[in-house]
Amino acid sequence: MRVDGREPGAMRSIVIKPNYLKYAEGSVYIAVGETQVICSATVENRVPLHLKDQGEGWVTAEYAMLPRSSKIRIVRDGYRGFIGGRSHEIQRLIGRSLRSVVDLSGLGERTIIVDCDVIQADGGTRTTAVTGGFVAMTLALKRLYDGKKIGKMLVRDFLAGVSVGIVEGRAVLDLCYLEDAQAEVDMNVVITGSGKMVEVQGTAEKTPFSEKQMMELLELARSGIDQLIREQKEALGLESLQ
Repeated sequence: MRVDGREPGAMRSIVIKPNYLKYAEGSVYIAVGETQVICSATVENRVPLHLKDQGEGWVTAEYAMLPRSSKIRIVRDGYRGFIGGRSHEIQRLIGRSLRSVVDLSGLGERTIIVDCDVIQADGGTRTTAVTGGFVAMTLALKRLYDGKKIGKMLVRDFLAGVSVGIVEGRAVLDLCYLEDAQAEVDMNVVITGSGKMVEVQGTAEKTPFSEKQMMELLELARSGIDQLIREQKEALGLESLQ
């Protein structure tokens, strides 16, 4: 058994609460085990300069861990005057992942900004942010569609992220912090509802891993993604996006 009593292929508990914030066009509270993230989606009637006057939209993301989301207080990026390297890397991951399933040509010159704020961290914050960010973004796009500001639902497929790794020689799904800290291999995977890969970030922290082990980890990730997408569908009240 794992440190928290789970079997190797078991996810932690999943909670998704849509429309969590009053003012955002789309928002969600998501908890995967003890990791908790609030994601909000804001629609702005502008696009980055490189897309101006092209009639196409954009999706971007920002990510931050609140000061006491971890055991040791984290200094706010605003206080330091710059975005830390880790935060910058993660928000680029979230933005890339979300854009991969959106028809940006139908959005017009609008930007959807997805803010992901970690209020409690216990492993898998970036993949939880991807999973919750998708729900918040979809709610915002549905609001645009229901308000007849776009002609169709622009989300082409569901999308979620999960961590996998090798801990004490075993392939395991959805690492908590204690497992992440001692993992021989750590991998973050983002997959669509139709099973297509969006992002695979895999690193041998201690011991190199084989192609066979990598395939085992990806199969574990697929099983976790399937469960996360079922929870997304229930939270959104949507079995299909079209």
